Amino acid sequence: MSASALARRRRATSIGFVAVLMWALLALFTAATGKVPPLQLAAMTFGLAFILALSKWLLRGENIIGHLHHRPVVWAVGVGGLFGYHFFYFVALRNAPAVEASLIAYLWPLLIVLFSALLPGERLRWWHLAGAVTGLAGAALLIAGDQDFSAGIQLAPGHIAALACAFLWSGYSVLSRRLGDVPTDTVGGFCGVTALLAFSAHLIFESTVWPADGMQWLAVAGLGLGPVGLAFFCWDHGVKHGHIQALGASSYAAPLLSTLVLILFGFAAATWTVALACLLITGGAVLASIDLLRPGSSR
Repeated sequence: MSASALARRRRATSIGFVAVLMWALLALFTAATGKVPPLQLAAMTFGLAFILALSKWLLRGENIIGHLHHRPVVWAVGVGGLFGYHFFYFVALRNAPAVEASLIAYLWPLLIVLFSALLPGERLRWWHLAGAVTGLAGAALLIAGDQDFSAGIQLAPGHIAALACAFLWSGYSVLSRRLGDVPTDTVGGFCGVTALLAFSAHLIFESTVWPADGMQWLAVAGLGLGPVGLAFFCWDHGVKHGHIQALGASSYAAPLLSTLVLILFGFAAATWTVALACLLITGGAVLASIDLLRPGSSR
């Protein structure tokens, strides 16, 4: 790989990692939205993301139909990834213990690394897999904490839903790479359809609860601008043009950074568990990124 191509790949990988940084704010902003039901919150935030994308297209005089006119498989992958993941995640949390559901759902970074071997021009090396497994260990340590699993985990429908989350998001990420000719602006359309589907599901499964005050409305806006907005555009660019194995492994930084943000704002305590998880996740991300870090890499 030429120096210029490697530089472009590093830049795209960095843009993809910006999504991980924004997802670190997901827990904080979600907690700050009060008692807004999850599907309603998804409809509101994805709707805001679509409005922002539409505003950008109108202000720049772009071809809106061109951004939305794509073959059915593109829409199936995009909407299946965005709406499918969030819908099954909410189902998982309602039908299984939150810790167990989170651990299973967070298999998606490891699955991205594994599935990347099926992509044209990609090779799965031992350090990619080792980095992803190390990151998984750190995330498991962080999410599980002092949870006692001595009694065993009783399989529940929520566990199946959480596994569906892992396969949906990893599949969406890897298939997006295969659809590299589709412009990132199309994600705006995915957000619009996801908002409509989430709103429909909200009407069926939930009762509407609006934010109680200005701070809660700001938290909703923050979600729509960042973790449930711009983050998906950055992720799309990253997985299409960056180092997908490094992005997969480094995604385990999201729960770590989220915990650090909660500690910073007084919602969680700093512990040795967090410190060890930090070492594992950081080390795993560096290991999986050897191709980008070492001089003269051919990748």
